[in-house]
Amino acid sequence: MNRKFYITGMLVLLLALSTGCGQKPGAAPADSPVSGAAGNSTETNQDETSSDPVTSGSSGVQTPGQASGGQTSEEESIKKTIDSFFTDDQLLELKKVSAEITYKEEQDKYLAALKTLKESGSSDLIPLWGKVEFHTAKLENGELSIDITLPDEARLGAGGEVLALDALKQTMFQFQEVKSIELLVDGKQVDTLMGHEELEHPMIRN
Repeated sequence: MNRKFYITGMLVLLLALSTGCGQKPGAAPADSPVSGAAGNSTETNQDETSSDPVTSGSSGVQTPGQASGGQTSEEESIKKTIDSFFTDDQLLELKKVSAEITYKEEQDKYLAALKTLKESGSSDLIPLWGKVEFHTAKLENGELSIDITLPDEARLGAGGEVLALDALKQTMFQFQEVKSIELLVDGKQVDTLMGHEELEHPMIRN
């Protein structure tokens, strides 16, 4: 009889234990909202993290150099066709020739024009200013101040001197803004350019 009660008690105990073990897995779903919340938080953090590159990328402001491709636009040269004057091989008269000058600023065109008097580009035309050095040519209030160096080998006879001055005046007075010309030799006024003709200070447009 005691053995029967003993066996019955053991069965009850085993049943109780098995019932308790069966209830433990059921408790797991109660924790799932917490893990789900953690998952949502992780996704949110990932979204915020992924948005960072967009923010940092938008801060890349172009500098002026970048906007222009890192290159500075160069000043364009200006080309102009003018009349330049030379003489024949007998130094009898002036010959007009078209010449092209190139310059970047308006003030530079006067010196460029003077330099066309140095080379005719033709063996039939003699440059009257071929050996003269032109240093500066500046326009101020309608007066063009020209500074030159005149080597001894650049000096001409009386007829050549007259033609040289005429060539200079006709070349520079074609610019309408030039009203007078002040010709200086090594920065100074001289009474005569080559020793024959009196040099006016300044030479006025006729």
